Amino acid sequence: MSDFTHINDQGNAKMVDVSTKDVTKRTATAHSSITVNHTIYHQIIEHTAKKGNVLNTAQIAGIMAAKNTATIIPMCHPLPLTGIDVNFDWEQQDDDAYQLNIAATVSTTGKTGVEMEALTAASVVALTVYDMTKAVDKGMVIGETYLEAKSGGKSGDYQRSAHEDQ
Repeated sequence: MSDFTHINDQGNAKMVDVSTKDVTKRTATAHSSITVNHTIYHQIIEHTAKKGNVLNTAQIAGIMAAKNTATIIPMCHPLPLTGIDVNFDWEQQDDDAYQLNIAATVSTTGKTGVEMEALTAASVVALTVYDMTKAVDKGMVIGETYLEAKSGGKSGDYQRSAHEDQ
């Protein structure tokens, strides 16, 4: 059982002890997306959605999600985050489908990485867009969520390559 870092000698879950790790600057960027119809797209960009400014609210939700990752992912360490940023980019799919691409970047100076915080932020942003516009169309599709890049720590840097997207 000792080969698994999150399993103790009795075979039960444990949080890994990171006290001997070096403190380094760590950053992670995660991607998610949500595909919406023409009506929702225009409500979002024109700020006419009934629940308010969708992207602003989703951005705040993503920031809050990153800050609270350790409370919902059992083996995550609570981290003092030093920065959280959420960015959006629209892509027209066809005449009635628009994809909102979401990039969430999280940073800290600590003993463990922020990949889970970035992934949680990106996911919650997409869920918030869905929640705020579901009255118009419940058929929205939340796309793949993945780690785009990370830096810092013992395992070094990571950048998602083009072949991983296929």
